[in-house]
Amino acid sequence: MKSEKDLSDYRKVYQKSELLEAQLTDNPMQLFQTWFYEVEQHGGVDEANAMTVSTIGLDGFPKNRVVLLKKYTEEGFIFYTNYHSEKGRAIEANPKVCVSFFWPNIERQVIIKGEAEKIAENLSDGYFESRPRGSQLGAIVSNQSEVAASREEIEEKLKALEEAFEGKTIERPDNWGGYIIRPVSIEFWQGRPNRLHDRIRYTLQADFNWKMERLNP
Repeated sequence: MKSEKDLSDYRKVYQKSELLEAQLTDNPMQLFQTWFYEVEQHGGVDEANAMTVSTIGLDGFPKNRVVLLKKYTEEGFIFYTNYHSEKGRAIEANPKVCVSFFWPNIERQVIIKGEAEKIAENLSDGYFESRPRGSQLGAIVSNQSEVAASREEIEEKLKALEEAFEGKTIERPDNWGGYIIRPVSIEFWQGRPNRLHDRIRYTLQADFNWKMERLNP
């Protein structure tokens, strides 16, 4: 059996909304907040905060993976991970990253280019303390992105840690914490009929104001 399938007939008409200049704000983070709220209100997306983070790996290849956005502010987008993971090592070598959100329930994408940097340790401590105990232990158990001998080995490490930390406070490991992605470009994509999608790009200028441009679909 051949491993192929023709997807030429997979088609969808985008017609749920529009993005016109009259709807824009001077600061793209305000528009992001509006869109995020509308995604949550519309429903139909399990994790509206799921975002794809793209890095350039140490092997020279780009790599995408989905992580969860945990906070956004005027300064940028914050997520948490193991600093020794593949993504953490990639960011250490090249902090330029790309992040994207896809919300099919309202036919929207947001594509963000920016630079990632570690957040303050006390902020990572605070978030780690708020995590469920199982997630705290999981951050210690997992040598993220490293080869594991078996699933059983991982489960046995977790069981041993559960016993070792029974009744004790679990401290955040030094190799786990948050990154903030400070955007330099944010593109808002709204699906429209006939593939004539609305694309508005904000680009950060030297005076820290944002330049708005409409892109061809």
